[in-house]
Amino acid sequence: MVKRINIPMMLLSLIFVSACGVSKKTYLALETQYKDLGTLYQKGQVDLAESRARVKSLEDQLEQERKNNQNLREALAKLQGTLDNSISQNSQGNANISKLVDEINASNKYIQHLVNTKAKSDSLNVVLTNNLTRSLSREELKDVDVKVLKGVVYISLSDNMLYKSGSYEISEKAGETLSKIAKIIQDYKDYDVLIEGNTDSDPISKPNIRNNWDLSTLRASSVVQALQNTYAVDPKRLTAGGRGEYNPITNNSSPDGKARNRRTQIIITPKLDQFMELIDQAPESDTTEANAVGL
Repeated sequence: MVKRINIPMMLLSLIFVSACGVSKKTYLALETQYKDLGTLYQKGQVDLAESRARVKSLEDQLEQERKNNQNLREALAKLQGTLDNSISQNSQGNANISKLVDEINASNKYIQHLVNTKAKSDSLNVVLTNNLTRSLSREELKDVDVKVLKGVVYISLSDNMLYKSGSYEISEKAGETLSKIAKIIQDYKDYDVLIEGNTDSDPISKPNIRNNWDLSTLRASSVVQALQNTYAVDPKRLTAGGRGEYNPITNNSSPDGKARNRRTQIIITPKLDQFMELIDQAPESDTTEANAVGL
């Protein structure tokens, strides 16, 4: 908890004490204490602002996931409405209706399973993001952006922290940050990891690099190999890809915009085979019999 310090009152007290004829030693001690308290106050203000920013980011993520869950619930309600209308509007073809009811019930269970699976995935994503953010220092957070978009965790790393200037070789400065990210990846073994390189629009002028496609792909490959060789991440979980200058997050008209576009993203997603298993579980529909009962 940051205590508020009344700087004007402290200054007034110092002036009063000085006027009363205190010794120079006492005055200097009080002056030093005043400066220390001022520094502590400023640091407390910075820490408070950072904490509020993190809370706001997590609240935004939570609100987005609530909206996504609401959409799934609405789809479930719509499907249930179709079942109710089918039963009320059809008085014949009991056998067909019975089968249709079974299919709709199966669809309801499937949708509910999707809702539960997504809720579990969302919870894991929030925990993963929180764990990673807490492990990074204040200085590292200046070069690392962590967010969750549509159920996928994106870790964006600035190129000035990650690579040597104009190169695809990873700098010594990036080692500690990558080790923390690698630990998170190791803790969540049911997730695949895509490393995606991005550049600005300035053409590269290196004899061994043809263009920005090459540069972005080589940088992604460097991160993949560091995760595998230095931090023992299973290479079967890793994919390296480059998008060159064609996936900007802002325009390249200013140095700041170019710096933001020069980034490498570590994208953490549930494994593809888990999605395929969910698709295989989807109930088959019989459109012929559905037409037979007037739907």
